[in-house]
Amino acid sequence: MRVVVAAVGRLKAGPERELVARYLERAGQVGRGVALGPVEVIELDESRARRPEDRKRDEAAALSAALDPKLLIYALDEGGKSPGSEAFAADLGRRRDDGAAGVAFVIGGADGLAADLLARASARVAFGAMTWPHQIVRVLLAEQLYRAATILAGHPYHRA
Repeated sequence: MRVVVAAVGRLKAGPERELVARYLERAGQVGRGVALGPVEVIELDESRARRPEDRKRDEAAALSAALDPKLLIYALDEGGKSPGSEAFAADLGRRRDDGAAGVAFVIGGADGLAADLLARASARVAFGAMTWPHQIVRVLLAEQLYRAATILAGHPYHRA
C-alpha cells in the first residue's frame, strides 16, 4: 500500500531532517515485508497570503493538487483522535487489507488545515492535546510509521 507524507513547509538540513529520514528508511525496509510503503514525502511551500483563512485555503489547494485522489487522507490535526500505537498500526493494516490504494498523511502549515480538507479526511490524528511545530510532527509521524510497520511485521521494536 502506498504511504505518502504531504507537508506544508520544508525541513531544513539538521537533526530533525536526519531523524525523519532515518525512521522513514527503516519504515520502508520493514514495511516492504508487510506491503506498506516505502514512504514518499511531498513538501510544499507555505502560502504567502496575509490572512490565516486565505493561507489555509491556498495550502489546502496545493496539498489537494499534489495528492493522488485515490489516497485516503489522514489529517494531522490537534482536534483529531490520539490512537495508541497498536490501534494506529491496526488501522493502517485494516486499510491495506481492505484494498486501499494508499494513505496520505497531511500536515498543514502554521495555521493548520482548511475545514474542507479536514472534512475530506478519512481520519484525523493528533499527537496529544499539545500543539507541535511541523518539524516535530514529522519526526513523530515518521517514528509511528516505522513502529506501525514493526507491529504489523511482528518485529520486537514495539514492546507494549
